[in-house]
Amino acid sequence: MEHPRGLPAPLAGLGRTLVMAVLNVTPDSFSDGGRFIDADVAVAHARAQVAAGADIVDVGGESTRPGAGRIPVAEELDRVLPVIGALAAAGVVVSIDTMRAEVARAAVAAGAGLVNDVSGGLADPDMHPFLTEVDVPYIAMHWRGHSADMDALARYDDVLREVCGELAQRLEDLAATGVDLDRVVLDPGLGFAKTAVHNWRLLGGLAQLQALGRPVLVGASRKRFLGELLGDGRGPRPVGRRDAATDAISALAAAAGVWAVRVHDVRGSRDAVAVASAWRAAQPAGTVPGAGIADTAAGGDTAAGGATAGSGAASASEPAGSAAAHEAVATAVPEVPR
Repeated sequence: MEHPRGLPAPLAGLGRTLVMAVLNVTPDSFSDGGRFIDADVAVAHARAQVAAGADIVDVGGESTRPGAGRIPVAEELDRVLPVIGALAAAGVVVSIDTMRAEVARAAVAAGAGLVNDVSGGLADPDMHPFLTEVDVPYIAMHWRGHSADMDALARYDDVLREVCGELAQRLEDLAATGVDLDRVVLDPGLGFAKTAVHNWRLLGGLAQLQALGRPVLVGASRKRFLGELLGDGRGPRPVGRRDAATDAISALAAAAGVWAVRVHDVRGSRDAVAVASAWRAAQPAGTVPGAGIADTAAGGDTAAGGATAGSGAASASEPAGSAAAHEAVATAVPEVPR
């Protein structure tokens, strides 16, 4: 298992997929908004998540559910800093889920050991420069716009190729700023400007995402596309009844060798990762287990419109790491059957 540089020592030696627990200190997140807005309640829940097997607790103070608006930076800081400080003091490995460099800086100073940015640096031009000042892992997610607008941005000709191309561009941008790419984890951004078909295609293409050369995080927990898959004539399955499907994705993603899964219900996914680890260990020598989750979207992944990501070779003048990223997109991502 390849871990990003800067990962806290207790985790850096683990040879399995990590389990990142979601802790939303918000009143309006899609799954548990409002349950953990009180700092003491949030800290108690995080301790329970760690007891259930969480390796990292991902603390967020701003909802990124579809349609959500922005909040003032001071409000985001007020929500997350007391929780991060208490958890870090207790020895919990914490990541800060934020798009703002100011919040990331304060969170790292309070004890956060990772930065999880759903915008990959696009929401705040100060994020990448800030990352050159610290030595913590950075999770860069695929992102096309803020929550209020993202459903309208789910337009692709070839979602796997375009997401890989846009993530490769994030790597180029990070390298150009001077960020050590060995600290970077990539996240395909399931549900962020993606339809259900897009999400399944990306899960089916985990090998191509991994070919970009960085560890991959998968965040499918309780998301709308699972509710749509499991729904009946009355509509999508309710959010609170999607954990078994989340566990299935955790097992398949771990069998494919992803770096981490980000989940609400920790115990089920930790068990799923254990099963996947045993499965991988039992594979014959030379076998690459779980090249990707079954491509349920093989019939086509096209939504109207969309831009096509470039994938040509990088020039000698481009930043370190960009040539490999370009080559991965050009050679490792086949055309999607349509």
